[in-house]
Amino acid sequence: MQPAMFETLERRSLLSSAHFINGPTFTDQGTTLKATGSIAGLGNGDVTVLLNAQVTATIICTNPSGNVAPGQTSNVNVSGQQTITDVKNGRINFSVTTIAPTAPAKSCPNNKWTASVTNVNFSSATLTIEQGGQVVLTASTTF
Repeated sequence: MQPAMFETLERRSLLSSAHFINGPTFTDQGTTLKATGSIAGLGNGDVTVLLNAQVTATIICTNPSGNVAPGQTSNVNVSGQQTITDVKNGRINFSVTTIAPTAPAKSCPNNKWTASVTNVNFSSATLTIEQGGQVVLTASTTF
């Protein structure tokens, strides 16, 4: 019984000291957002890095003749994820990128038109670090 309690205390202690040693740095890449950095103080289990961002997307509509209608905007959420399995001495380097947003359904006058996202303005982003099914570190930013 005592070894199990010691094991639980040790795991909790390792997870509670996670901290950024570099970054995080958020980089606007046009229609995607990239977050990079380094974290120490983790346990040795797999780590999942989640990046969620809120954006305003500029959408154009192209009709079957190839004519482009002026843009409209839509607020959408985008995300990206990275799973790191090679945690060394409780330390990782991460680089995670969101997927590019797609135009919401009914962005154009009818289904014969083609909707395209041409520009994205990021408003905020949240980086969540999970290990062992628990959130061990978060960081947020606004743009």
